[in-house]
Amino acid sequence: MEPELVALASSGAATLVGLMVSDSWTKAKEGVARMLARGKNAEQMSQELDASRAELLAAHEADDGRLVAGIEEAWRARLCRLVEADPPLAEELRQLTEALGTTPPAGETGNVFNLISGDVRHGPVVQAGRVSGLVFYAPFPPPPEEESKG
Repeated sequence: MEPELVALASSGAATLVGLMVSDSWTKAKEGVARMLARGKNAEQMSQELDASRAELLAAHEADDGRLVAGIEEAWRARLCRLVEADPPLAEELRQLTEALGTTPPAGETGNVFNLISGDVRHGPVVQAGRVSGLVFYAPFPPPPEEESKG
């Protein structure tokens, strides 16, 4: 899949998830459902979006950032599949994303989870707003040399 389409799907998913937890959701939901249904049952898609929103709101209430990220990732993957299967959808998604905006409401910030595994010390540190799907394998450093007592 082209990187541009992946970026578009990622932006679309971030916009969608951001809207689901905002006051703008009721206004945006109809257009999103119509676009995602692609001429099929828009009401069914609207119900699916409502279910996803309820799950997302519960995750926010529980302060479960991992579940929030998982929901966004699921929408990103779904949008990737849709855009790949129906190329004209890409332009429609781009227009909808631009129209709805990608800026989160003022004062809202996401959760930050720092996970350190592998007991690697004195190694590189990557901090970013969102790093997804990357795994860094680093060899364990050799044990520190003990000073001989004598």
